[in-house]
Amino acid sequence: MLWVDHMIRIRDDQDQAAFADLFDHFAPRVKGFLMKSGADASLAEECAQEVMATCWHKAHMFDPARASVATWIFTIARNRKIDVLRKQRRPEPEDLGWGPEDEPDQADVMALQQESEQLGRAISELPPAQRELIQKAYFGDLSHSEIADQTGLPLGTIKSRIRLALERLRHAMK
Repeated sequence: MLWVDHMIRIRDDQDQAAFADLFDHFAPRVKGFLMKSGADASLAEECAQEVMATCWHKAHMFDPARASVATWIFTIARNRKIDVLRKQRRPEPEDLGWGPEDEPDQADVMALQQESEQLGRAISELPPAQRELIQKAYFGDLSHSEIADQTGLPLGTIKSRIRLALERLRHAMK
């Protein structure tokens, strides 16, 4: 009830003494909470200060019927931590490339086209049973188990046929 009274004084009277008590009690606990959840000391300190500033500015939103003061403050801390983690993972707009991508080198395009044609010929020269499994596995994105379900072949047979087919393709691509 002590902290609820403090929050009411902060909300209604902008009572700085009540906020100082609240800050002294909760800021170190929020910092510890953030450090336990993976934040380094400086980030935890910064977040704890932001959390307490949020408590000051958003005191009018605190509802003692919905949550205790500690629950409300630690929920703000948790949400702030999630925001910081999302911001760290997301590149800043200035780090993103803009505009059209560079044209690929024509020699690379030609080499890729020739390799694709060579691979297509090599696949067409595989025995039909191996070609079918390669197409299902690599062009149909099916797992070996899914191929076994479709074809009724034992899983070991599928694996050995695919392995043999890949060896032939590797040899043909040299």
